[in-house]
Amino acid sequence: MNNFTKFILILLSLLILNSCGIYKRSDVKNNPVNVEDRVRKNVEEGRGLRFSTGKKGGVFDFASANELWRASVETLDFVPLVNASYSGGIIITDWFNGGKNNNRDLKITVRFLSNEIRSDALKIIVHERICTNNNCSTNLIDSKISSEIQLAILKRATLMEKKSIDKLVKERRKKAPRGGDKAIPQDQR
Repeated sequence: MNNFTKFILILLSLLILNSCGIYKRSDVKNNPVNVEDRVRKNVEEGRGLRFSTGKKGGVFDFASANELWRASVETLDFVPLVNASYSGGIIITDWFNGGKNNNRDLKITVRFLSNEIRSDALKIIVHERICTNNNCSTNLIDSKISSEIQLAILKRATLMEKKSIDKLVKERRKKAPRGGDKAIPQDQR
């Protein structure tokens, strides 16, 4: 590439960037001299980046505040977990042997479809691995195990939610003034 072609490409690039609005000329009289004031003005106008504001942003639902998630983890605490991703909405257990048959292992997957405590908020999937003579086969099984695990999780989550609601009610009753202390006038009854 010769120098003339490079010059033309750079000139065209600058022209295109200038027309896109990336570079915007501003008057000195419209911009504050103080750095903090300039930063505040840019943030108010939606320009620039800000890494730490000291203010909280947004509302986040953490795993410790979700009764359905906590109930699932507590229900499956008898087996090691391979993956427990709250943001992904999934819990996967490791293969475990829960019975008399040493050739049969189970793996449980819990998918969260909602944060609400409802019967359709969870999907429980159970896989079975049967190994004989170094030959293993894996199958998806549809048995009572998945419905029993789902029922246990939902019961535990309901009890947790009830306990937290009772605690909130108790705290609010302590803070609220008692209504029986003041007599209501006859004309306001």
